[in-house]
Amino acid sequence: MSAASHSVPPQPATLGVILAGGRATRMGGGDKPLRTVGGRSILDRVVARLKPQCEAVIVSANGDPSRFAALALPVVADTVPGQPGPLGGVLAALDWCSQNRPDIDWLLSAPGDCPFLPDDLAARLHAAALAHAAPLAVATSGDRSHPVIALWSLSLHESLRHALTVEDMRRAHDFVARHRAARVAWPTMPFDPFFNVNTADDLARAERLISLHQRQ
Repeated sequence: MSAASHSVPPQPATLGVILAGGRATRMGGGDKPLRTVGGRSILDRVVARLKPQCEAVIVSANGDPSRFAALALPVVADTVPGQPGPLGGVLAALDWCSQNRPDIDWLLSAPGDCPFLPDDLAARLHAAALAHAAPLAVATSGDRSHPVIALWSLSLHESLRHALTVEDMRRAHDFVARHRAARVAWPTMPFDPFFNVNTADDLARAERLISLHQRQ
């Protein structure tokens, strides 16, 4: 039997969305993903990680989109009023995908403040979703689940809209809990690939990690 007969099925076309709507209150405000670490913005690092794994990538953020112009990516604002948080960003991305890329059936979401996302994020989440016949696959590391670092089927579109607009749901954990969700664990050594930058101390730690592990 040839090696090709053992190959895994091709990954379904996937839209990546970078959730860049946080207000960075613990860092004095502003756009946290635009802070620089290792000579590049955190957001630029996230884009570099997701682009090879996705058919296309968009940014979820409110306000003036021109501040992200250097990325040359679509910037999508919330479609639900009232600062709905990360779930609002996911819904906006699902809306955008339905309108602009109806050929895509899966959405990969990740925060804009995680500079070390793994290269196999989409592949492993897709494999888990397929194995469990699940419309959701969520990344975990250590003892933590990361519900906004996840793969979402477009079949969840109207369920999420109802949760946000009718139930006023805001916690991603709550939405994930009501659906079949596969979970995929990543090791936390030599560092957690889902480490996110929330404070000035986190920014300094990210600099050290980049220096120690030569993360480009």
